Amino acid sequence: MKIHKLVMLVLSSIAINAFAAYPDKPITLVVPVPPGGILDAVARMIAPEMTKILGQPIVIENKTGAGGNIAATAVAKSAPDGYTLLLGYSMFHVANPSMYANLAWDPIRDFAPVSMLVVSPHVLAVNPAVPANTLQELVNYAKANPGKLNYATSGNGSVPHIGVELFKQQNQLNITHVPYRGAGPAMLDVIAGNVQMTVATPPSLMQFVQQGKMKALAVAAKKRIPQMPDVPTSAEAGFPGFELEAWIGILAPAGTPPAVIATLNDAARTTLNNPQVKQALEKSGVELRYMNPTQFDATIRKDIQYWSKVIKTANITVD
Repeated sequence: MKIHKLVMLVLSSIAINAFAAYPDKPITLVVPVPPGGILDAVARMIAPEMTKILGQPIVIENKTGAGGNIAATAVAKSAPDGYTLLLGYSMFHVANPSMYANLAWDPIRDFAPVSMLVVSPHVLAVNPAVPANTLQELVNYAKANPGKLNYATSGNGSVPHIGVELFKQQNQLNITHVPYRGAGPAMLDVIAGNVQMTVATPPSLMQFVQQGKMKALAVAAKKRIPQMPDVPTSAEAGFPGFELEAWIGILAPAGTPPAVIATLNDAARTTLNNPQVKQALEKSGVELRYMNPTQFDATIRKDIQYWSKVIKTANITVD
């Protein structure tokens, strides 16, 4: 018994010393989308500063496909040592479990939250020919013309898809979904009038609104966005229940030591407080919203429950 206890003490000491030196090699941050989008942009904005703070390179690896599931599976099955992390995206992390029948990962069982970083608001916009200049007028028009409106999104199961389905449920609307492969083609068809409306992040449609090629009716968020200060929030437009903010945050494999999680969380918080990083992130159209591991975990659990109801009611599946 004494020998067993001695062995356990030695092993514990080795483990503690090993993680006390964390990090002592490069850290891989897996991004579940290709370069070019807001998720990838956030990764590349925070990586240089976190590299300085941690003293080791943050290597970004774009591991794309299957609606984020390839990246999530890879990170979930990696060693829980803090050297492989996932840049999580809310509608992959909290919505995929309700849309895919056989996931190889579980959002709670397989991941340890590190830090929420930012949220990305969404804007509802229509083609200028649509006879609605407010969100209420759009709802009135949709109810008077059931089935006449179509809405474009960046894909089946995307944040805009789920968000508009929520709006339809809240207001008993008959509007048809038209999925595209990416936000770009969706925007072009709305501009052309082939589809009447869309919901997208500010960077995707801001220039078209400024050029008069689209009308922005509401920001589905708690507050207006600086890039489009004249566009009211959904609450200001009379629809307080319609909020569509996608969070982006850092997740580690389940079982990662608390000390490592704390080190990463401190680095993330310090990075978000850096004035240059903060300015770059806000300029990209996202809102900084730091959360520690406990707060982030509570948000994830709440979001899973909320969005699973929306998804199941709308019968959204991607299998």
